[in-house]
Amino acid sequence: MAKTKMTTKTMTRRLPVVGGIAAGSVLLLAAPAFAHVTVQPDTAAQGSYATINLKVPNERDHASTVKLEVTLPTDHPLVSVMPQPVPGWKVKVTEAKLDKPVETHGEKIDKAPSKITWTADDSGIEPGQFQQFPLAVGQLPEHADQLVFKALQTYDNKEVVRWIEPAKEGAAEPENPAPVLKLTAAAKDGAAGPQAAQNVPAPNQKVSDSDTTARVLGIVGIVIGIIGVAYGVFAGRRRNA
Repeated sequence: MAKTKMTTKTMTRRLPVVGGIAAGSVLLLAAPAFAHVTVQPDTAAQGSYATINLKVPNERDHASTVKLEVTLPTDHPLVSVMPQPVPGWKVKVTEAKLDKPVETHGEKIDKAPSKITWTADDSGIEPGQFQQFPLAVGQLPEHADQLVFKALQTYDNKEVVRWIEPAKEGAAEPENPAPVLKLTAAAKDGAAGPQAAQNVPAPNQKVSDSDTTARVLGIVGIVIGIIGVAYGVFAGRRRNA
């Protein structure tokens, strides 16, 4: 019996250890899913203008990411691409001539941004860190379900990781999947793009209503004040009479 009790206690002490190892294994198995270069948010409305981020984690323990090159889709060219400045990084937008000109806002465009390159001024993305590279893009295509942004991640040891593999429906995720922005159907009222955003009255309407109310109350106050002064003058004259 003593042996049995000792064994039971030993097993009891070992259970948290085994549980910890199991949990660690789950984390290790899940880790690669978070180590890809991705687009965030990963969805946007068709025909809209959007702000997206290229999220770049550092996958290496002894090297820093010092360069990111993103190839923009050519099957659905983006006429407007504006990178937000990122401290510690230089950015360059490369344009290319389009095989077929596109029309936007009544103007024909024969060239569009084809590649964006970020280069670190200093240490870049160090081990255990990630960096986001914001982009304002548009107008997004109205008849496509996704945009693929192929990316090359360069480390300071000259290693290059090519995030260019397309994901296939029903197949396992590739080892180095390309970042993808999924496109969803636009709202039925057509509320997409800067012009539609300007027509959304809700936030500004409240301010406008408040301003109108304040002005009306102000005018009423002035009128009451004038009536009060006039009454005071009239009452004073009656007393003097």
